[in-house]
Amino acid sequence: MYFKATCLFLFLSIFSCKTTLEISTVKPSTNKPKLVVGVVVDQMRFEYLNRFKNKYSSQGFLRLMNEGYSCNNHHFNYIPTLTGPGHASIFSGTTPSVHGIIGNDWYDKIKERTVYCTTDNKYHPVGADAKYGRVAPSNLKVTTIADQNRIFTQMRGKTIGVSIKDRGAVFPAGHTANGAYWFEGLNEGKWMTSSYYMDELPQWVIDFNAPSNISNYVKTWNTLYDINLYQESGPDNSNYEKGFNGKAAPVFPYDLNVLKGFNQGFDIIKISPFGNTMITDFAFAAIEAENLGADEFTDFLTVSYSSTDYVGHDFGLGSVELQDTYLRLDLEIERLLNYLDANVGEGNYTLFLTADHGAAEVPAYLSDINVPGSNIGKDFSTLFDALKAKYEVPDLIKNISNNQVFLNQERILSLELTLEEVQKFVVSKIIDYPFVSNAYTAATMQSTYFQSGLSMLLQNGYNQKLSGDVLFTLQPGVIVYGPKGTTHGSGYTYDTHVPLLFYGNGINQGKSYQSTKVTDIAPTISALLGISFPSGTTGAVIEKVID
Repeated sequence: MYFKATCLFLFLSIFSCKTTLEISTVKPSTNKPKLVVGVVVDQMRFEYLNRFKNKYSSQGFLRLMNEGYSCNNHHFNYIPTLTGPGHASIFSGTTPSVHGIIGNDWYDKIKERTVYCTTDNKYHPVGADAKYGRVAPSNLKVTTIADQNRIFTQMRGKTIGVSIKDRGAVFPAGHTANGAYWFEGLNEGKWMTSSYYMDELPQWVIDFNAPSNISNYVKTWNTLYDINLYQESGPDNSNYEKGFNGKAAPVFPYDLNVLKGFNQGFDIIKISPFGNTMITDFAFAAIEAENLGADEFTDFLTVSYSSTDYVGHDFGLGSVELQDTYLRLDLEIERLLNYLDANVGEGNYTLFLTADHGAAEVPAYLSDINVPGSNIGKDFSTLFDALKAKYEVPDLIKNISNNQVFLNQERILSLELTLEEVQKFVVSKIIDYPFVSNAYTAATMQSTYFQSGLSMLLQNGYNQKLSGDVLFTLQPGVIVYGPKGTTHGSGYTYDTHVPLLFYGNGINQGKSYQSTKVTDIAPTISALLGISFPSGTTGAVIEKVID
C-alpha cells in the first residue's frame, strides 16, 4: 500500500512539473535595452573630439563623453584601415584574418580579377538601377553582434542597417538583418537595398525617396557659424583641397544645385554635411516604420555617417569644410539622442559611437611644415625587371594591389621553383623602394607570431585563403593619392586612433586611457545583452564600461 501511494505521489509530481513547464511563458529580461544603436562615423580621427570641442553643442558628442563612457586610447589592430574591413571588424569583434573582408575590394586568386567586398551576383538591386547593386554580406565569414541578437531572440529582435555606402550598411547589419539600406546618387537620388533582404522596397522607403524630399538635401552649403570663428582650421582657400568640379576655388558658399551637374548628380549630397542629415532622417523613418525599440525584444539599428569620409578625402584634415561638417554632425548626434529619448525612452536604449578608420594629413601640407610625407603613384617596373632578369620569364606576378603582391603560383610551380624562394626574392627587392617601410612573405605570416608593431597589424589583416604572397607597408606620411585631399589605410596612429563612446542603458559613466581595440566593441555589447559573442570574436570585454 505504501509503495502504491509513493508511486502515485511521484506520478502526480512529474505530471505537475510537466504542466507547469508547458504553460509557462519565457519573457526577455526587462532590464536590457530595447534598442541598441551602433553609430560609425566614417574617417573620424579621435582628435576631432577635442580639436572642435569648444564649438560643439553640449548635447551631441559632449553629452556622450560627459554622461557616458569614453575610451580615449582606442585603436584598430590590423592593416588595412579601410571602410569595409572597419565596419566588419567593429560589429564582428575580429580582424580581417578571421572575418575575410580584407579590403574594400581585392584581387581574387581563384577568379583572377578584382572583386568588391559586398558583391554577390546571385542578388539584384532593389529600388534603384544601381550599376553595382548586386549586394549581400556573403563575403563576411562570421556573425555580427546584430546576428547574435537575432539568434538569441529567436529572430524576434529586428536589425536595420543604414548608410550612404552599401558596405557601411551591410556588414554591421550582418547576415540576418531585416533590411540594409544605402543611397544611390548619380541621376537617381534614391535609397535602395538588395534582393538578399527583400523583393521590393517597403512603402516608407518609397515615401522617403520622393523627389521633393531628396531635393531638400541639395541646397547651399555655407558655414554654420561666422567663418572667422573657425580658428581650429586653416584658411578657407588652401592648396591642399580638391573641392568641387565647376567651382574655381574651394571656398564657401557652395550652391549644390548649381554644382550638381558637374559632380555626378545626386552624389554631391554625399560630399556635403547634408548627406549626414539625410542619414539621420532616414534612421528616424526606419525606427518609426519598423517599430524599433517598441517591445521587450532588443532591436538593432546600425547607422554609418558617410559624408565625413567624402569631405575628408576631398578637402583634407585642415579644411574649414571638414570642421563645418563635424560641427553639423555634432548637431545630428544631438538630434539622434533627442529622438531616441522621445520615441524609445531615456534608459531604454544603448548607443555606441566609433569610426571605421582615421585619415592621414595631406602630404603637401606635411612637406610645407617640414614633416616627412608624400603622395605617390606606385611604379613597380623595377621589381618586374628584377624578376625577369633572375628567372628569365616575364609573368611571375599576376597582380599588385592593396599593398600586396600576388604571384603566378602555377608558373612558379612549372619552373620547379619553390614559392617561398620567389616570395623572399620579391621582399628583398620591394624593400629597396624608398616609399616602402616593411615587407613580409606570406610564409612568414603563416609561421611567425607577431605580438606588436606593424608586423602584428599586417598579420591581423592577413587571410591565408585571400591575401597575397607578399605584404608591405608604406613609410609614415606616404599615401597613394592625388596631389590634393587625403586618404587612409595604414597602421600608423593617424589611421588607427579613433573615438569609442558608450552611452545609455547599462553603461557606466567615466573615461579611460587604457588601450582598447576595435575588436573589443562587439564582445562588450554582447556581454551587456547577455548573448553569445559573434562567432569569430577575438576581442575582449571592456569591463569598466558596463555594469
